[in-house]
Amino acid sequence: MTANLALFIFIAIVVAVSLGILLLSYFLGNRPLTPEKSVPYECGMDPITQPTSLFPVKFYKIALIFVIFDVETVFIYLWAVVAKEMGGLGLIQIFIFIVILLVPLFYAWREGDLKWE
Repeated sequence: MTANLALFIFIAIVVAVSLGILLLSYFLGNRPLTPEKSVPYECGMDPITQPTSLFPVKFYKIALIFVIFDVETVFIYLWAVVAKEMGGLGLIQIFIFIVILLVPLFYAWREGDLKWE
C-alpha cells in the first residue's frame, strides 16, 4: 500500500465518521423546543422577574487578563530554561512577546478596570 493510498483511506474514514456523527445527531437529537425548555434555569427555582442590573464587563476583562498573564508566565519559564541556547535572538523574541502581552494590561489600566471599588 502506498503512502498516498493510506492517506486517502484515512481521509475517507474521517469524512465518513464525521458525516455519520452529524447525521446521527440530527435525526436522533432533533427535539421541538417546549416552553419548559426555553425558561432559564437558576438554581432549581423558576425566575420570577427580569434581571434589574447588568453584570459589569470589567470582570470579564480581568479574567481574560489573568489568563493572558498565566500563559505568559508559562512561556517565560520555558524560555528561561533554554535562554542560553537561544542567544540574543531569543532575548529579542521574548521581549517582543512581553510587549505584545502588555498591551491588554495597559488597555485595561487606561479604561479604569483595574481600580479597586
